[in-house]
Amino acid sequence: MKTLELTEHGPVIPVIVIQRVEDAVPMAEALVAGGVKVLEVTLRTPAALKCMEAIAGAVPEAIVGAGTVRNAGDARAALNAGCRFAVSPGYTAEVGKACRDIGLPLLPGVATASEVMAAQGDGYGFLKFFPATAAGGLPMLKAWAGPFADVVFCPTGGITVQSAPQFLALPNVKVCGGSWLTPADAVEARDWGRITALAREASQLRAG
Repeated sequence: MKTLELTEHGPVIPVIVIQRVEDAVPMAEALVAGGVKVLEVTLRTPAALKCMEAIAGAVPEAIVGAGTVRNAGDARAALNAGCRFAVSPGYTAEVGKACRDIGLPLLPGVATASEVMAAQGDGYGFLKFFPATAAGGLPMLKAWAGPFADVVFCPTGGITVQSAPQFLALPNVKVCGGSWLTPADAVEARDWGRITALAREASQLRAG
């Protein structure tokens, strides 16, 4: 699988932080029920790897990826947990090589033109723009369309259901990342119906 294929499954990739392993499978099932299949589970909690493993084993419809992959060890752990892709917050040649060496598709994060050039030089043409709103948002993506006409982006960071359509309308944006699909209060309350409703709303957005 190439990471660009992830865009075929819908316009939004949820960026998920899970604190409790027991929440992983019902959360994934709720997202899939709402039409969201590609799930980025971030390596930001002690439970993250076990959550990825649980989802990969119990929710075959889900395409599970690991977010916050920062080094070769993170990449190996993600692959061993059953992840089918990795997402990094920034880009280094080390993390790019580590993912290539083990056959784990990588969506690298970039915030500057230099990072775009470094990632593209290593063969990556589908990039995560992070943190999108803090790093220039829509104007930055429009500016990059000139010198990087052959690069497409997944903006992530500070995007909401209200602003996502503006990003998706850009020709160099194929999909958005968003944490709004799994709000902490809904997860804490185990309100899976609310998460399914948010997923259904997100899955109906359209990419340009």
